[in-house]
Amino acid sequence: MIDGRADIALPVTETGGRKVNDGTLAHENSIQLQTRARQRVPGGVHSNVRLSGPQPYVERGKGAWLYDVDGRNYVDYLLGQGPNFLGHAPDAVLDVVSAADRRGLVYGGQHALEIEAAEAVCAALEWPDMVRFGVTGTEIVQAALRLARAVTGREKVIRFEGHYHGWLDNVLVAEHDGAWGVASEGQLPHHLDDFVVLPWNDAEALAEALRRHGPEIAAVIMEPVMINAGVIQPLDGYLERVRELCTAHGAMLIFDEVISGFRIGLQGAVGRYGVVPDLATYGKALGAGGTVAALVGRRDVMELFGHGMVNHSGTFNGAVPAMAAVTASLAVLREDPPYPGVERHGTALMAGIRRLAAAHRIPLRVEGLPAAFHVSFGDVEVTDYRSLQLLDLDRYARFSEVLVRHGIWVAPRGIWYVSACHGDDELDAALARFSKALVAWSGG
Repeated sequence: MIDGRADIALPVTETGGRKVNDGTLAHENSIQLQTRARQRVPGGVHSNVRLSGPQPYVERGKGAWLYDVDGRNYVDYLLGQGPNFLGHAPDAVLDVVSAADRRGLVYGGQHALEIEAAEAVCAALEWPDMVRFGVTGTEIVQAALRLARAVTGREKVIRFEGHYHGWLDNVLVAEHDGAWGVASEGQLPHHLDDFVVLPWNDAEALAEALRRHGPEIAAVIMEPVMINAGVIQPLDGYLERVRELCTAHGAMLIFDEVISGFRIGLQGAVGRYGVVPDLATYGKALGAGGTVAALVGRRDVMELFGHGMVNHSGTFNGAVPAMAAVTASLAVLREDPPYPGVERHGTALMAGIRRLAAAHRIPLRVEGLPAAFHVSFGDVEVTDYRSLQLLDLDRYARFSEVLVRHGIWVAPRGIWYVSACHGDDELDAALARFSKALVAWSGG
């Protein structure tokens, strides 16, 4: 057992040179690696998100598949928490990155790839004039907030329940008995004083907050489609009303598209819903697994960085591997768009999961977008974080462990990501394994 949980036991057989899950096999190699890791790494992981994630140790990934150190394979619907939109180790990206890396990784000076990547981002999105690159979504959100405050001369920011904008002190929040506050020991409560937290998808709540605090509000920041928790789409007319209210009150509208960007379409949520923010942050799918994030916006706003009035710094901003990954990834997305295939696979997968759950009389709710959807237990209409909590999220987290044991790599929080590499073979494998997992879950 590991931390009180039964060992993941899935033996393998050889099929066409590839090992597949079909029974029981101890995972001694993963246990040994976990024991080693915990001697030098707190909790054995380098991100607390993985404390509750899949336990097997991964040896490699290719396309839509992961292979662990004990010989098992998994259809991957976690995709590295989202970045691997083109699948694991996409040759079209790796070839470009490898060639660029041989000329050096970090120069401490400018290079042509930075320009090519910036031009590619603005061309793909169409609406922004300029871009600044960073390393992570967490830090690029900080750049957006700082820039919005500099432009408006105001301090407060409106944000929304259940939306994630990074792990730093001033943005990491958690609910405590209906109130929103710090989410971690060591986090200082007063770092959250400049934020007003509202329910999402409620235009009147935002209108009232702006009526009360309008002259103090520098920005309104949101996931335009709430993927991180529940994959909840905006209600009809909601984003349009948010745009109108921000304009009327002089607040900047920031879309956090770190997850949705380049995933739900080449132009992300802006293209899907037709509402243009003042600033937007991107990451994950932007670099097809590369470590990169971006802030984009209008020229008059972004130029404050260029004039030195607003500081945004970072040794690895614009590093060669990241810029090569961006240019290669966006070239694939524009020249060979994967979106129709993702739409087909995601739609068929959601329908298949619903069908299997109904056949086993298990109350699974499957909702969202084909590129990213949410699975949980329950039957309620979900429009925001509060209604999401009416689902049995803890039960699904336990069920996700069963899915991993049966060869489907998923996140405990219920989100499933679909990549460009998920095809008919992956669909057949996923549904067959899902069916076996349901049998195991229901006790046969």
